[in-house]
Amino acid sequence: MRFPQAWLDELRERSDIVQVVSRYVHLTPKGGRYWGLCPFHGEKTASFSVNPQRQMYYCFGCHAGGSAINFVMEMEHLEFKDAVKVLAEQAHMEIPEMVGGREDAATKSQKERIYEANKQCARFFHSQLWKQENAQVLAYLYNRGLDDQTIRMFGLGSTPMRSDGATRAMRELGFTDDELVSAGISVRRDGRVYDMFRQRAIFPIIDAQGRVLGFGGRALGDIKPKYLNTGDTPVFNKRLGVFAANLLKKQRGLKRVILVEGYMDVIALTQAGLPGVCATLGTALTVEQARLLKRYAPEIWVSYDGDAAGQKAILRALEIFEQESIRSRVLDFPGGMDPDEYIREYGLEGLDSLTPMDAATYRMKQEMQGHDLSTQEGRTEYAMACAKHLAKVKEPVELENHVRSLMLATGFSREVLLAQIGRSELIEKEKRPAYSYVARPLEENQDGVDTETAAAEKQLLLLLAERRIEPGTVKAEDFISPERRQLAEKLISGMTPGAILENISDENARARAASVLQRDSGAGADGQLRMAGDCLRVLHKKRIEGKIAALQKEMAVQSGEEKRKTLLRIQELTKERQTAGRKE
Repeated sequence: MRFPQAWLDELRERSDIVQVVSRYVHLTPKGGRYWGLCPFHGEKTASFSVNPQRQMYYCFGCHAGGSAINFVMEMEHLEFKDAVKVLAEQAHMEIPEMVGGREDAATKSQKERIYEANKQCARFFHSQLWKQENAQVLAYLYNRGLDDQTIRMFGLGSTPMRSDGATRAMRELGFTDDELVSAGISVRRDGRVYDMFRQRAIFPIIDAQGRVLGFGGRALGDIKPKYLNTGDTPVFNKRLGVFAANLLKKQRGLKRVILVEGYMDVIALTQAGLPGVCATLGTALTVEQARLLKRYAPEIWVSYDGDAAGQKAILRALEIFEQESIRSRVLDFPGGMDPDEYIREYGLEGLDSLTPMDAATYRMKQEMQGHDLSTQEGRTEYAMACAKHLAKVKEPVELENHVRSLMLATGFSREVLLAQIGRSELIEKEKRPAYSYVARPLEENQDGVDTETAAAEKQLLLLLAERRIEPGTVKAEDFISPERRQLAEKLISGMTPGAILENISDENARARAASVLQRDSGAGADGQLRMAGDCLRVLHKKRIEGKIAALQKEMAVQSGEEKRKTLLRIQELTKERQTAGRKE
């Protein structure tokens, strides 16, 4: 589902990005832009710029860039549609019906009723906690070290004594049995409708917008299962969210998020004063949850229980974070303790003394437990197992540290270990003279084009962004780089730079696009056509050179008449190349 494009265009026009950003960042005008300290990374000198003409922001320090919608998404940790709604309210625009989806009015109404039922039921469970008949549940929470302030912060509660107490209470508020069953508050069996949660401490599951999605229940006594969560409902899918998302949203400037296993781990660490803690909802970490957490902080610390199952889950979580290009570390608790136990035993000071490990260090530590390093066979197997993990390490400096550690543990030489890892080229590079190191231009690595081509394409994009050249002067087909060709297509179609950035989901690609689109072309009042012509001639020449290179490659395996025809074509293109770069 999406908002109508025309309505989004109007929202962008009415949402002045300078005003939007100024609600969070102090901006100072300079050189046609507004400057301030970047809210996304710590800095003392302003490198964060807002361009009102192009309705976009860009940070020269961390390379964050986007539109007013992107900015609100980042600052408020919101999804696109929720950020749009925030801006619409500020612009006093009525939110239209979303298009392209299957959700009808009846489905929307059902969701609204479920949200309301969950909210009222959470209040009901919380009120039950303070009744004498539920003293056992309150005593359990106190025994786990929680105080009243924390209990209220998380909205913890208790089920009533009667097996249908919550169902009856919700009926009195006007909710039907069908609505309660759909919400997961009640179950229907053998013609009866009664409570889903019985004899349990209750943990409301609240999303970033403050909506109660469902509940987690911890059994007291011998009731099975020990932990019970709301099943999938029209408003809740345990694979998509995390526990305490509502608190994460309020904590700005987080350097990292700590991901734990259980609700009590989150609550205990939060009560101890540790910000940015959350937990999965009774499932192993999912890709969707990893992407959600990425919005709150640039790095995730995984801190699961110290038992075998917890350690296995950490390894799986690290794989997901690597798959999503999210920096991750492991906060490993000694003695097989879980975070809740550790914080109650050693306090926040003890937690501060723990050093989080990077993924490779943690994997090597786990491998060490399965090999006998007192034997040559064990050291060999350990080295080979660690080499597989170190093959994933991209940064040479980090790799060097791990290789040195592995050398000490196994006795193998650096050269042997690098060969096993598959990075022998590092040794070869060290043997070459220093002057042979010439860094390849960034554009070559990203686009497969040379710097001259990249410079010409970027200049054309700026002319298009500034609307400095007549329609039809430049076509998308003129671009060689696929990434910049797509940007050109959008600019030629009439999209603004801000709107283009909104539609780029990959952060690295959006940063590259913002880096280009934030610049000025430098073209004078009468020089834009000459500048465009110069750029187009460069690209025309480069395309001819590409054709010649391709034909030369074909000719290498040809013979006879076929080879002669290819040679003639190369000669024709060579002549064309000689005149391509000349100005008319």
